[in-house]
Amino acid sequence: MVMNAFVLLLCEAPFCCQFVEFANVVAEKVDRLRSWQKAVFYCGMAVIPVIISLTLTTLLGNAIAFATGVLYGLSALGKKGDAISYARIQQQKQQADEEKLAETLEGEL
Repeated sequence: MVMNAFVLLLCEAPFCCQFVEFANVVAEKVDRLRSWQKAVFYCGMAVIPVIISLTLTTLLGNAIAFATGVLYGLSALGKKGDAISYARIQQQKQQADEEKLAETLEGEL
């Protein structure tokens, strides 16, 4: 759990590890990862100690790393569309379907 905390601190807040020579290199590599890759890394990193020893202490201790992974996962899903734009898209599809139906009926007459 201490190693997980150090890795999380090193990746997310490298200014806290300014006396560690490789901190900036690690932070730059992590910044190049996509959001879903960070989500898998952080959630996996948090689940391993819980699998080894399932206690309340390990659950609470790894909650921050898991929450960070969940937030990166949510950011990987993208922004949710608003209802107005969704309704507008549905209306345009419905109008296009009605126009195709009208053309088909006119072609049969």
